[in-house]
Amino acid sequence: MAKTVTIFGGTGFIGRYVVALLAKHGWNIRVVLRRQDRGLFLKPMGSLGQIQLLVADIHKPEMLTAALQGSVAAINLLGILRQRGRQTFKRIHIQAAENIARSAAASGIRHLIHISAIGADDQSTSQYARTKAMGEKQVRHHFPQAVILRPSVVFGPEDSFFNRFARLARYSLVLPIICPKTKFQPIFVQDVAQAIIKCLEQPQTEGHIYELGGPKIYTFQDIWNYTLKVVGRSRFLISLPMILAKPMTWLTGWMPGSPLTLDQLRLLEMDNLVSKQSLSLSDLGIVATNLEKIVPAYLSLYKAKIQRNITNYGYTQFD
Repeated sequence: MAKTVTIFGGTGFIGRYVVALLAKHGWNIRVVLRRQDRGLFLKPMGSLGQIQLLVADIHKPEMLTAALQGSVAAINLLGILRQRGRQTFKRIHIQAAENIARSAAASGIRHLIHISAIGADDQSTSQYARTKAMGEKQVRHHFPQAVILRPSVVFGPEDSFFNRFARLARYSLVLPIICPKTKFQPIFVQDVAQAIIKCLEQPQTEGHIYELGGPKIYTFQDIWNYTLKVVGRSRFLISLPMILAKPMTWLTGWMPGSPLTLDQLRLLEMDNLVSKQSLSLSDLGIVATNLEKIVPAYLSLYKAKIQRNITNYGYTQFD
């Protein structure tokens, strides 16, 4: 009989890939969400009845117990990059992580996969990084054998990384770069999904922490240059010092469409790399995907298009 896994955060960027891969591997999948209509797009990823959508409040123990009943595994993909209303770092990264780990242990769940982030540190100046670290501690306390995965920046067709930069390049001739020398190790979303499946199906991974990064290291400047090259746009890149960047985030960080919050700016000050001492993708038998093989396909949407104008023997550039 197929095993059942309960997923929290299954409708997010990483979640949709995890659901699709789990379905392919024959798992019965129970996706916990706040509103059922937000998960309907996941249903066609599996066979009839293979993917169930369950509405539950992750802060109510009785609902968590019901969501986990009958499952042999649980995956916590919940995470936010900015706070809005009741969706705070403390509530999602710490309290939800604790609630899920405690309920998983009480429900007899055999495997718990918890997604954290590279840079999780309870001494960090970033609230995001601090709460990620505190969430890890709660998971370890309630479910010691949980597997913790710390991805670097995740890229893929629906990402908010390369897509954001390409979108900005589309509308602005001058682009400010903050912390141009900060280093990243972007990882393909499909590789993260594969890592999760490997951890579910390999008992020897229990109790370990894996840091997940791609095969190459890039500076923030490299990322911008590559994005502009792919979309075929020439823009002025200006390094913006912190003394100017911080006041900008104070003024605009609260706005829904703002490029950066102050907390994200603090994250940018730190390299986002897999540590040499940590377990990584290779320890799971996964070969990391080069972003150059993936990114150009989905950034083609932002390319400058050239339309030939026969009447005036010239051309017009348009978006």
